[in-house]
Amino acid sequence: MEQLIKAIVTPLVDYPDDVRIETDEQSNRIVYKLFVHANDRGKVIGKHGRVAKAIRTVVYSAANSYQQKKTYVDILD
Repeated sequence: MEQLIKAIVTPLVDYPDDVRIETDEQSNRIVYKLFVHANDRGKVIGKHGRVAKAIRTVVYSAANSYQQKKTYVDILD
């Protein structure tokens, strides 16, 4: 799942080397924490959160077919 997130986000940003993903896995959920450069945060979130919502939609649907845990994507800088 981390590779999927990275493949989606890397072309969107100006600082692709700063894209980092941390995974926080618990018994019933997985949280993917996406870290980007501060200048790229707006590009990843998009106008009115549309890009972030699209990223989450793709990740959620891929996760539902892959695992049984609830999946979350947090965007941080």
